Amino acid sequence: MADIDDIGACVFDAYGTLFDVNSAAEQRRDRLGDKADALNALWRRKQLEYTWLRSLMGRHADFRQLTRDALDYAMDSLDIDDAALADDLMALYMELSAYPEVPAVLGRLRSAGIRTALLSNGSPDMLSAAVNGAGLQDELDAVISVEDVGIYKPHPTVYQLAVDRLDVAAERICFLSSNAWDAAGAATFGFRVVWVNRFGQSRERLPGTPAAVALTLDELPTLLGL
Repeated sequence: MADIDDIGACVFDAYGTLFDVNSAAEQRRDRLGDKADALNALWRRKQLEYTWLRSLMGRHADFRQLTRDALDYAMDSLDIDDAALADDLMALYMELSAYPEVPAVLGRLRSAGIRTALLSNGSPDMLSAAVNGAGLQDELDAVISVEDVGIYKPHPTVYQLAVDRLDVAAERICFLSSNAWDAAGAATFGFRVVWVNRFGQSRERLPGTPAAVALTLDELPTLLGL
């Protein structure tokens, strides 16, 4: 695909794009045993489903509650009865590991004069903990949560938050997400989208086509012509 030019800001999804959503359960694999992978997958799936369902129902709750609700569902489904373990996993989720290329990529963008931001379903306290835990607080111009509008992605009012906060037109924002549905939503809104397909997913059959597909964020500087 062609290079993505005339970009004023790069806006990143947080979970799965900058932060490894599997790292919490991975750190407790010794206690989860052969259920670790199943828990990871079900926890993430229900977490996302609850964002969409609550948005449709008009019954918003913040992402921290949804994350705990999804964890409780997953543990119950897998017959894991351990309240202390659930508390432990939630604490670990607050400080997920960043993918290894993230600091260098953010630093290179800022050195090139490109503004950087997070735009996430995460609640402000979750995002602050993750950003600070990964040492990224000086690499981001803004950390934007859906709590400012009280509805989850891919509702267009969420993407508008980045335009308003950064004062950069949608067509000059490069949006990056590892979630194919999020990439589709952002492209439909009008962002120049790079789908970071870390997990080898199939493309969604949804409106909105990414400008480019990458396997990791390492490819971003080249796509921007840096």
